[in-house]
Amino acid sequence: MQKGRKAKSARKLKIHMERKLIYKIIFIVGILATCAYFAFPLEKRINLGLDLRGGMHLLLKVDTAHLSAQAKEDAADRAIEVIRNRIDQFGVRETSIQKQGQDEIVVQLPGVTDRDRAIEIIGKTALLEFKLVSNDLDKLKQAGQGNVPEGYELKYSLEDNEPLLLEKQAVLTGDALTSASVRFSQSEFNEPVVGLEFNAQGAKQFAQITADNIGKRLAIVLDGKIQSAPRIKEAIPSGEAVITGRFTVEQAQDLAIILRVGALPAPMNIEEERTVGPLLGQDSINKGVKASIIGSILVFVFMAAYYLLAGLIADTALLLNLLIILGGLGILPILFPGVSATLTLPGIAGIVLSLGMAVDANVLINERIREELSTGKTLRTAISNGYDRAFSAIFDSNLTTLIAAFLLFQFGTGPIRGFAVTLTIGLIASMFTAIVVTRTIFEILLSWGLLKSLPMLRLIKETKLDFIGKRRIFYTISIVVIALGLIFFFKKGKQAYGIDFAGGELQEYSFKVPVTIDAVRQVLKELGLADASIQQFKDNPKVVLIRTSVNKTDIITNKLKEKFPDQDIQILRIEHVGPVAGKHLKIKAIYALVWSLAGILIYVAFRFKHFNFAAAGVIALIHDVAVALGFLAITGRQIDLLSVTAFLTIAGYSINDTIVIYDRVRENSRLLRKQPLYDLINLSVNQTLGRTLLTSTVTLLTILAILFYGGEVLSNFAFALLVGFISGIYSTVYIASPLVLATNPKSGRQ
Repeated sequence: MQKGRKAKSARKLKIHMERKLIYKIIFIVGILATCAYFAFPLEKRINLGLDLRGGMHLLLKVDTAHLSAQAKEDAADRAIEVIRNRIDQFGVRETSIQKQGQDEIVVQLPGVTDRDRAIEIIGKTALLEFKLVSNDLDKLKQAGQGNVPEGYELKYSLEDNEPLLLEKQAVLTGDALTSASVRFSQSEFNEPVVGLEFNAQGAKQFAQITADNIGKRLAIVLDGKIQSAPRIKEAIPSGEAVITGRFTVEQAQDLAIILRVGALPAPMNIEEERTVGPLLGQDSINKGVKASIIGSILVFVFMAAYYLLAGLIADTALLLNLLIILGGLGILPILFPGVSATLTLPGIAGIVLSLGMAVDANVLINERIREELSTGKTLRTAISNGYDRAFSAIFDSNLTTLIAAFLLFQFGTGPIRGFAVTLTIGLIASMFTAIVVTRTIFEILLSWGLLKSLPMLRLIKETKLDFIGKRRIFYTISIVVIALGLIFFFKKGKQAYGIDFAGGELQEYSFKVPVTIDAVRQVLKELGLADASIQQFKDNPKVVLIRTSVNKTDIITNKLKEKFPDQDIQILRIEHVGPVAGKHLKIKAIYALVWSLAGILIYVAFRFKHFNFAAAGVIALIHDVAVALGFLAITGRQIDLLSVTAFLTIAGYSINDTIVIYDRVRENSRLLRKQPLYDLINLSVNQTLGRTLLTSTVTLLTILAILFYGGEVLSNFAFALLVGFISGIYSTVYIASPLVLATNPKSGRQ
């Protein structure tokens, strides 16, 4: 018997030593890998998103209405090739061109600052046609009176607005082109022109056309507009032609590029545009970094002040957590080429938030160690038991948040995916640093005899409150708050949505000196846009934000520059979402919310073996999302894609607190088998109340940093998180826990 005990003890010791060795190896390898990674220059490690580095995001829809069934099948693929060739010659690096669905193309152009030029090059169909001009003045006069002869069309020259009567049937098209290049005319003004060269068949046709029509004019028509209409003086056997049109050198170069690479198979419509100027990009970086630093400092100081040595160990883990996130952003595309690991502004918010959420695991472990020490256990045993008993709650809560992050990535677009990626890396890193790194540090300190005691502050004493008994009062409060918010939301109608879902356009301009909103509104009134929304920011009155329901960016920009010629107006940001794209984004957002709640419901039901636990938790999540939605409506903030990101984050984080209580209920039910569920839940809520308040408070510190220092772009996002997380504390105690009783007939007191 004694021999068996010794063997069992030896095996336990061997397993313990092996585990310690594994922890140390992982810890050292992780540190070395991170340090090696950070030896590379920053710009080679992390790819910045368009909202940080500036650039354009375009969602193009191929108009295939007039194509044959066969041509429709590969129209988008052929369009992608043409667009890629144009952009390559335009000189933009690191472009991204992807097909979306059957007839949509997503184009991302990092660093592009000349928006108009980029749109012109990408979107121009470039259908080049040569059409003969009628010399019959009577027919021209007849057409001018609205009676266009059959087989002809009336168009006006771009050069001098001269009316010309063209034959509808083109005598030659751009399909016969082999090259187009910039040349300079032989006139005294030496103006840039575009020279055209035809293939052998085209040259033969062109020579025949010019020989047969000497004395007539030949119109060069591009996308239905007459660029020039020179008179044919003699036959041109060389197979070369010239397009004139009062071009600048840059315009001539762009037209040559478009003609050289060929026409698009069908017209393209811009369904969605997001353009960020370099000034706003740099400003976003500055504000994001500032919010990150302030949020991190608040978390680090709190942990060190409250948990003392254990807090310093947690801070070490948090610092490594930050390094792993940044390292992961660079390594992820290498390991998984199909996954974009671009750092965006919401991504920076994800880093700050994941640091706040990483505290959750450290607080849970430290509170468990405190409980073990209070029962008289030795320091080594208390630390070991603390980690073992905290593991299941840490694993379950992080996995449910990962479900939300995965669905954000699956259904999100652009910056939202950046948020999902950083949040996912942060959650995985936090589990590693909290469970492996901190435990390794504790093991090393214990082995070296440097750790004799582990004092911690305790501001929240053990409570014995009857939270469940007051549940009906709080049910009523919740119903009233949610109803009030939803009334505001539905009353606002389309005004409740941002342009992401309602469609429309947003323009953000920077003026040299502040202008009054009245002066800007007067300009918009002259353009028939009196109902446009105009916003000026207190912290930067030089910036003006304009929201319109129609696409008139170019007109507004030109008019503002005309009215304020000395202001040196800079475009900071342009966002345009068409009705089709808005509907598409709304559907994806609804899918993300529904599937995330379904995923959480299934996982919690599986882990806790009771559907009533899962149902109560999901109802609490819906409660928190509804409260956040209502407060956005009440405070006049609009629902946009970042708001949906916040809702999913709220769902993922709120379930953390709920799972910790559920985990304690499960543990207590094994220890106190005869206790009714009513008492078990009350006891568990009281036991975990300190942890709930501590972790939520620390996370709220990071959210406040984003709200106050993250800039206007993240304002709605941070505000929704602030409301949702506060609601999460409340719903965990007064909604999720009591609702478990509602579906359990053996709950005890009612």
